[in-house]
Amino acid sequence: MKKNIIIFLSIIIAAILLRFGYAKFSSFMQNKSMKNKPAPSVTVQEINTQSVIMSFEAPGRVVSKYRVDVLARIAGYLEKSYFKEGDYVKQGQILFLIEPTEYTNAANVAGANVKNLKAQLVYAEKQLARAAELVKKDYIAKAQYDQMLSNRDALKAQLASAEASYNDANRSLSYTKVKSPVDGKVGIINVTVGNYVSPTSGALTTINSTNPIYVTFPLDSNDFQILANADKDNNKNRKVELILSGGIKYPTNGVQDFQDNKVDQSTGTVTMRATFQNPNNELIHGEFVTVKLYSNNPVDVPVAPVTAVLENQAGKYVYKLDENDLPQLTYVKIGEQNGDNWVINEGLQKGDRIITEGLQKVVPGKPVKIVTEEEMKKIKTEKVTK
Repeated sequence: MKKNIIIFLSIIIAAILLRFGYAKFSSFMQNKSMKNKPAPSVTVQEINTQSVIMSFEAPGRVVSKYRVDVLARIAGYLEKSYFKEGDYVKQGQILFLIEPTEYTNAANVAGANVKNLKAQLVYAEKQLARAAELVKKDYIAKAQYDQMLSNRDALKAQLASAEASYNDANRSLSYTKVKSPVDGKVGIINVTVGNYVSPTSGALTTINSTNPIYVTFPLDSNDFQILANADKDNNKNRKVELILSGGIKYPTNGVQDFQDNKVDQSTGTVTMRATFQNPNNELIHGEFVTVKLYSNNPVDVPVAPVTAVLENQAGKYVYKLDENDLPQLTYVKIGEQNGDNWVINEGLQKGDRIITEGLQKVVPGKPVKIVTEEEMKKIKTEKVTK
């Protein structure tokens, strides 16, 4: 039994050594083959700068300029509603009717009281005028005149109080007609007809204004700094484009007219806001969109040919030549495409040399043969003819 175990272990060790030896041999032969292969021919281009309008993309959310809860300002039974959920309404449009009988009666009583006091005041004014003539001729005592004057002034004060009560009664009566405070789209009705409502009942419904409408979006603090450096004092009313779900571009451009005064510590972003005209109500409160923000001023930035930028799982990269003309894999962050070039936000600077053609056979750290574009065309032609 012990002998069988030893034989079994020996076979395993031998297999491992054989596999290790084969791997080493394969690596040796591959390296030898690579050494024997001629260096791949490549074309090289020096990074230059171009003056471009910077653009930045960010996720955005559509937000109504006004979001108003419609409340009952008096107490009473909800008698009628004059709209359907989801309707577009105008400012001042009647939405609900709270039972008006109690408030109509109160307004009538207050109005009657005003009329009564006005009649009394007219009579008191006439009596006072007569008394003024009589007191001049000493037909009545001055004290009697003073009493009539005091009575007239008291009636004036009572009338002013009654008129204030009448106005207040009419104000309460006007609140029986619950009106829309803004233009917008009505949401769900929270309290249906027949229920008793009061100022403490909560929102009867909610209205979201639709035109104009806001889009808020977070801009990375690094991008915000690039944008600020580009525009300097010309930092208002930047152009904004909107990409809707499905990649459809919103037909009207907006204006970035607000930026927060701080960086959010949890996300490292600055909150921005753009205003869009929304005459056809295409944009809906709460909708998620993609925002494209443009700088006002052009900026000199490094650019690289589109064909020179490759991509793997770690991101986009180029082959940059070091001081020994050996290619090094260098990751870059790109901006928008400007003609046949990518705008390079990070990773390259003016004067760097990158490989533009012959990228397929390039190995990082291995020598390459630098040729001109004419020589590269000749090499390609020869390959085709062969």
